[in-house]
Amino acid sequence: MSYITIMLENFTKQLDSLKIASHFREIKDFSKKDEKYIYFNDKKLINLSSNNYLGFADNKDLTDEFLNSIGAEYSFGSASARLLTGSLPVYNELENLLSQLFNKDKALLFNSGYHANVGINSSIAGKGDVIFSDKLNHASIIDGMRLSESKFFRYPHNNMEALEKLLVRERNNFKNAVIVSESVFSMDGDIADLEKLVELKEKFNCILILDEAHAFGVFGQIGLGVCETLGIIDKVDLIVGTFGKAIGSMGAFAVGNKTLIDYLTNKARSFIFSTALPPINIAFTKWIIENKLPKTYEKRMQMLSIGKKAGSDSHIIPIVIGGNKETVETCEILYQNGYFTLPIRPPTVPEGTSRLRLSLTTEITEQELNNAISLAKQTK
Repeated sequence: MSYITIMLENFTKQLDSLKIASHFREIKDFSKKDEKYIYFNDKKLINLSSNNYLGFADNKDLTDEFLNSIGAEYSFGSASARLLTGSLPVYNELENLLSQLFNKDKALLFNSGYHANVGINSSIAGKGDVIFSDKLNHASIIDGMRLSESKFFRYPHNNMEALEKLLVRERNNFKNAVIVSESVFSMDGDIADLEKLVELKEKFNCILILDEAHAFGVFGQIGLGVCETLGIIDKVDLIVGTFGKAIGSMGAFAVGNKTLIDYLTNKARSFIFSTALPPINIAFTKWIIENKLPKTYEKRMQMLSIGKKAGSDSHIIPIVIGGNKETVETCEILYQNGYFTLPIRPPTVPEGTSRLRLSLTTEITEQELNNAISLAKQTK
């Protein structure tokens, strides 16, 4: 028996184990998406598993408006990394727009939130440095830290007392220190104690990195995130955001001090060695931020109000079921009643906390959400 045959048999056994434990994942074959609706197996369903918070993605009228506004100016491929020949004025224009909005020195575009977090957290700290990370931070942050040559510690979720004790114990053992957290946590929908994080980073001489992936475009008067809501943008050293969620596009960014951004430009391997996003995609993102995002404030506030009434701090409402099998079965019940949800299982969430992650968009009504929650809770 050849080595490849033995290896494939081992993979097959692992996949079979995943199926038995209701852990197996597969790509769904959707026929169409249209704002709050998704079409699956010939059924029109309310989509409660989308990050399309403002309804910009898959909106034909909006896409047509954008394309009519730009003509044939932008191509569909960059064909190179930014540091080679993959940069055009529109990339700099978007970065300048972001730095102006956040009142930061400089911005840097990445191909996705994953690229941003892996690149930043693998390069921002090196040998003799340390990173302190919330235990429920996104996998991209964890992967970045693992690639780093620095030491890292994961403090209990949103536990500022535990973080401070960790800083007291460990900070002086290292040269440079970084604290990294999400603002809105993607699987729980709760919000980090950002003001306390700022206090601790100043007290213990750390750099504070904040991932506003699920908050950018949603929170704040002009949609800059939770930092804007709290008025602490100037106190956060590096803010990370994405365009693939509320903005309805693709890509990510980091804004901060010029030296920090220049350092990432030279050290973040996910930036250096990735072909740049297509110019038309960059132009679309810029167009949305300039022309559409400013008009969404009332809808965004209404969406957050609906989430709050459902018991969440944000537009993400978790319903913890517990077991994998039971969570999958709950999704099927919701499907039969006109809702599309996906089971969130380990390793995305801790063992025993499999759940539904209900994501609001500005088009989903309070009644539609309440009906979905009632159906889910009846099955628990």
